[in-house]
Parts: sequence; C-alpha cells; structure tokens
Amino acid sequence: MLDQKERTERARKRPYFIWDYDLTEEDVRAILRGDNEYEKLWVMVRILERCRLEEIWSYVTPAQLRQYWPQIHRRIRKELRGAWEWAMEVWYGIVA
Repeated sequence: MLDQKERTERARKRPYFIWDYDLTEEDVRAILRGDNEYEKLWVMVRILERCRLEEIWSYVTPAQLRQYWPQIHRRIRKELRGAWEWAMEVWYGIVA
C-alpha cells in the first residue's frame, strides 16, 4: 500500500491524458513496448483520443498507427473517428 507521499508522487508522474488510471508516463511507454495487445490498443486509442496532436507522435509512430489501424479505428470515439479515418486515407490510402 502506498503512503500519501508516494501516491502524490505517482499522480504527479501521470500523463494528463490518462487522469483516471493510476499509470505513470513510464507505465504508458512500457505498455506500448509490451506484448499485451489489449493494453497496447487501449493506450494507443487513449492517446489518439485525448493527447494533444503535437504530442501523439512522441508515443506512437506513424508505422505503429498504420500497423494497428485495423484494430484501433473501431475503438475510437465516434466524434473523432471520422477525422482519423480521413487522415489515414490521406496519409496511407487506407479506407476504413
């Protein structure tokens, strides 16, 4: 069990786009490097939905986005899905 100081320190290290889970920046990057496909897809979708555009590519490479696009695009919130589908069509000729 973490004491208050440790909880506060972990919260300080939490990325702004994952405010509702106890994950640090290091945790997010470990998930993206890891083998758990479910967690990786969840984090990638969360980044595409919530992360500032200029920061997305510091987490996910265009090659990763292209590789995982078939699994990702259905999970993106409806209000953002169209924009990402358009981008993938323009960048890579991929039609969802």
